[in-house]
Amino acid sequence: MQKADAAQPRLVNIDKKQVLALELRRRILLMEIAPGAVIDEQELAEEFGLSRPPVRELMRQMAGEGYIELEANRPARATSMSYHALRDFYLVAPMIYIASTRLAAENARPADIAKLRRIQDEFRAAVEGGDVDARIFANDAFHLEIGNIARNAYLLPSLRRLLIDHARIGRTYYRDDVSDKAELATAAAQHDQIIDAIERRDPETAGRIVQAHLELSRRNMAAYAVPEGMEIPSTS
Repeated sequence: MQKADAAQPRLVNIDKKQVLALELRRRILLMEIAPGAVIDEQELAEEFGLSRPPVRELMRQMAGEGYIELEANRPARATSMSYHALRDFYLVAPMIYIASTRLAAENARPADIAKLRRIQDEFRAAVEGGDVDARIFANDAFHLEIGNIARNAYLLPSLRRLLIDHARIGRTYYRDDVSDKAELATAAAQHDQIIDAIERRDPETAGRIVQAHLELSRRNMAAYAVPEGMEIPSTS
């Protein structure tokens, strides 16, 4: 009996740490914590009822995932995002997204497909409900799960890092739910098509659809960035 009581605080700490991890990722992705902003270890420890060591351990883990920057003798910060980020993202994203989606089509199992469809249900619900934050979060989860299905230890870290800025770039340009409904319907349909291609083990089609999906995202962000009446320079 004494052993069970002694173990209980550790279990509670694990749960609190998991809650903190989910919440901190959410705040960074949705830019509630701005890129480059200081993350106060002590404040988090007090808010989530944890001691400093598990918070510090989580910071190191999230730094490895790309959410946080840690430097010696300096406070932790949310990973910075300079004005070069948008250009750099769209230079590299197609390679990483296409590779991970193609590998997912080669490695997917029935349970993987079922999980992807559950995440897609959340994405559609967010689109239909006009919930921008939920839509961004579900989109992040969708593409991250594809990376997990790809089962490639070298590719996943790069995809995870891209997804962080994909969510933050999206949050920058979609601050209000004024997105074109037809464009959102197209994006949701492309998700369904990606799942179908992965389920059929058709890497070529899966890669082609995710490339079109990224191009749709690029055009949408360019349209938000350019004031009405100005022409968007062609990339062709």
